[in-house]
Amino acid sequence: MEIEAGPLTLTPRAVKAVKEIIARKNLGRAALRVGVEGGGCAGLSYKLSFDTETTADDISMDKEGLRVLMGAKSAIYLEGMTLDFSDDLVGGGFKFQNPNAKKSCGCGESFSA
Repeated sequence: MEIEAGPLTLTPRAVKAVKEIIARKNLGRAALRVGVEGGGCAGLSYKLSFDTETTADDISMDKEGLRVLMGAKSAIYLEGMTLDFSDDLVGGGFKFQNPNAKKSCGCGESFSA
């Protein structure tokens, strides 16, 4: 079952992985910030970070005790995206499944819209 977080959907594996990272790094009530920035081989790159503060244009969601933040400008590119996590030895990590991406690079971390 996927967990919808506003414009985003997070799989249970992604939620679990983020919570484990927050606990391991002793980040307390930090939120997962999901964003998009210029760069990468396809033009735009996904950005994941942890944040304890919100800005005026943030969209804030709380799912399964995990707070997720994204700026309004990033939300345009992330609408309908699913964030998943794989613990495979090769190619593991966070996976972005974005229906807005017209093309993606081989690593899956950058795209063009």
